[in-house]
Amino acid sequence: MFTGIIEAVGRLSAINSSGDGARVTIDTAALDLSDVKLGDSIATNGICLTVVSLGGANFSADVSSETLTRTGLAHYKIGDSVNLEKAMLPTTRFGGHMVSGHVDAVSEICAIEHKGNSIDYWLTMPEELSAYIAEKGSITIDGTSLTVNSLSNDKFRLTIVPHTTGQTIISQYQVGTKVNLEVDLIARYIERLLTKQTADETQTSGVTHALLARNGFIK
Repeated sequence: MFTGIIEAVGRLSAINSSGDGARVTIDTAALDLSDVKLGDSIATNGICLTVVSLGGANFSADVSSETLTRTGLAHYKIGDSVNLEKAMLPTTRFGGHMVSGHVDAVSEICAIEHKGNSIDYWLTMPEELSAYIAEKGSITIDGTSLTVNSLSNDKFRLTIVPHTTGQTIISQYQVGTKVNLEVDLIARYIERLLTKQTADETQTSGVTHALLARNGFIK
């Protein structure tokens, strides 16, 4: 698990294809690796990667074909900057929100508007994820925990303050930049709970909330 608070900006230094997947090496810059061991997780642009080798200031991870398909990693190039966050500890200050590092979709920057000392970014909203994206709700963009400020049809808006710009790769975003998107984990579980509850009620009795409402028993 992660919090979405970026600890350092690293750089993709190697990509070695292997069958349907690949092994990537990340130069970690200011990220402290002294407490990292093989098998630990490091979120890289919001993708939970498992450390398979460690260098002095870098780590390598294997990437499956599933990860390449579901994230923007397939389009990354050597030299690209990436947001980095080590897995949270039980003692970690919870400054962001619950982030799993499992990317739901790739979104795209469709507009950038400068407003005072902050910047508004409009991003495309994948239709299959629209139910999980709510105004003032949490969302993860390239591993960064952010707040959705407004929704408009098939887009949503983020307002980025200077501190976040300076600590992440957001300053490099342009119109057309593709980013990894992870919706709020809690929303996923609530949907699963309600869906299963409804299915169980239908299977056991055939009486549902919608059925009662249609027949005037409840409003």
